[in-house]
Order: sequence, then C-alpha cells, then structure tokens
Amino acid sequence: MFIKTFTFLFFLTFSLSAYSAPHGDELYARHCSSCHGLDGKGGVGVPLALPSFLNSVSDEFLKKTIRLGRTGRIMPSFSSLSDAQLNAIVKHIRGWSDKPAPAEDKRVVKGDSKQGKKLFASHCAQCHGDDGSGGKGTGVTFSRKRDLPIIAPALSNAGFLAAASDVMIRDTISFGREGTPMTSMLVAGLSEQDVNDVVAYIRSLEKPAAELKQSLNKNDDESAVIVVDSPYGLEETIENLKQAITDQNFTLIRTDYLDHGLVPEGKENKKQVVLHFCNFGFLFEALSIDPRVGMFLPCRVTVIEKNGKVQLSTINPKRLSKLFNNHELDESCEKMHGVYTKLLEDATL
Repeated sequence: MFIKTFTFLFFLTFSLSAYSAPHGDELYARHCSSCHGLDGKGGVGVPLALPSFLNSVSDEFLKKTIRLGRTGRIMPSFSSLSDAQLNAIVKHIRGWSDKPAPAEDKRVVKGDSKQGKKLFASHCAQCHGDDGSGGKGTGVTFSRKRDLPIIAPALSNAGFLAAASDVMIRDTISFGREGTPMTSMLVAGLSEQDVNDVVAYIRSLEKPAAELKQSLNKNDDESAVIVVDSPYGLEETIENLKQAITDQNFTLIRTDYLDHGLVPEGKENKKQVVLHFCNFGFLFEALSIDPRVGMFLPCRVTVIEKNGKVQLSTINPKRLSKLFNNHELDESCEKMHGVYTKLLEDATL
C-alpha cells in the first residue's frame, strides 16, 4: 500500500512539475516576437536568429540582455520574469542554432583606452556613433530612417556593457558578424593590440549601476493621462478645443462619440466625445524615429460631462516615452506633452 501511494504521489508531482514548467516558445511569442519576429528574423528589434550572432554570444549574455534591457534603445528590461522563464526563453532562442552555446569567458582584456578612443573614432564611430551611442532608427524593418540595414548597437549603453564580456566584444571586433554591416577589424587592418585598445575604450564608457537604475525609473512618476477640468459646458468646451487645435497648426480629422461602434448606432453617450486631430509633419517625424508611436497617433482628446462637470483628458506622452524606451523619441514625447498641455489650457481658459 505504501509503495502504491508513493508511486502515485511521485508521478503526480512529476506531472504537475512538467505541466507548470515554462514553455520558452510561448514566452518568446508573448514577450519578444512583436519586436524580434516570431522566427527571430527581426522587425522593430534586431534579428536574433543570425548564426553569426547566436554562435558568438553566451547564454549568460542573452539572460542579462533580457533581464536588463537596453535603456533608451527600444529593448526594455524584463525584470518581472522568473529565472525559470528566462532560461526557457533563452533555450528557445538557442534552438535556432545547430551549435552549442559558447561558454562565457570572463577574462579581462587589457589595452590602452586613450589609444582605443582614437581608433574608435576612425574605425567605429561612423556606425556606432561618436560616443558609442549607437546607430539611429529601429531594427531591420518598419523604420523609415536608419543608417544601416541593421542598426549598430549602442556600445556605451549600460545594459550592453553589463551583459557583454570583454572577450565577446574583442571577438566581435576581431571577426565581425556575418549577415550584418559589422566586418572584421583585423581584416580591415587593425592589429590584435589595436583591438584590445578599442575594447578598453568601450569598457571605459561603462556607467555605474546606480545610473542604470535611475534611467530605468525615468518618468515612473508621470501619470498615464493628462486631465483638466473645464469651467464651460460640454458644447462650448468642444468648440474651444476645436479652435485650440487649429491655433496649434493641427488638422481636425473628426469628432466622434467615445463609444461609437461599441453600442448600437444612435445609442451612443452624447456626453462622451472624442476629437481626433493630427499634424502630419510631426506624425511622419515621429514615425521615422520609432514606428510604434502609430499606436497612439493621430492625437485624441476626450471630453466628458458627468454630474454637471466637464473634463478633458488625453494620454500622457511623457509616460509613453518610458514605455517605448527610446531616447531618440523622448524629445518628441516632451514636445507632444507641451502641445497637449497647451491645447487643454487654451480650451479651458
């Protein structure tokens, strides 16, 4: 009887464990595929399935990259994932290669960072930026403006430097990465010592962990929406807002009820109105920086009357800049925040 009970409990525990084990393909599809593509061939994010990439990076590098992200460079940090989930995603990504993961080599590469800075300026800055801040644009597709078919990574990024070992950086510079614009610097004429000097310079750009944490928490205190009370009635507030939109050189696209299409026609709540408007020059500029802004453009302001009180509300672009994790887009989000604030103020003066 004891043996039967033990056997039952063993198989029950095994079955529950197998059932609860994280599935890397599902986790990847949920958290990664929208940017890197379901097959890892890239999109807004860079391609992960390149053999030259997978065969040159350790599992530890992948885990740290997912965990820390790249502050201000599209790739967010996935700090909420458990270690088991992280391992499952990395295992799924590793499945795109027929070679085992290279072991992480933690040896320190010694070089002259001052000499490396000069070499970086002449051989690397054209793609990676003068200060190692990376190429412009996003990924391999969708972005209207990018310097190269695949965006050069930001080498001064705190997330990258926390994840990449000296040896990995050295080998990438030395041998390049097939399938990308990154060529072998040894073939280009640098010596092994030159490469070491460049590695030393790149490592000198590393930012303190505290600065990384501060960057991750940027705009956390921003509310998700901007809300302003109006001293006017609903119709007058809407007319004031239309005039403010025109004054700010935006084009009013349409005025609609908030619940239009969600309830039978004619049953809409007439006291909940949304105005859609756009400045097409700003729209194209923002899309060229990061196509994901299309999720909240054209612009919208909602006007609601409830219990005799009229309120205007709109999404807060400064909070969105935190979610998009793209420093290039921050300036546009700041600009849009100013426009929204001015619109709501002018409509309620």
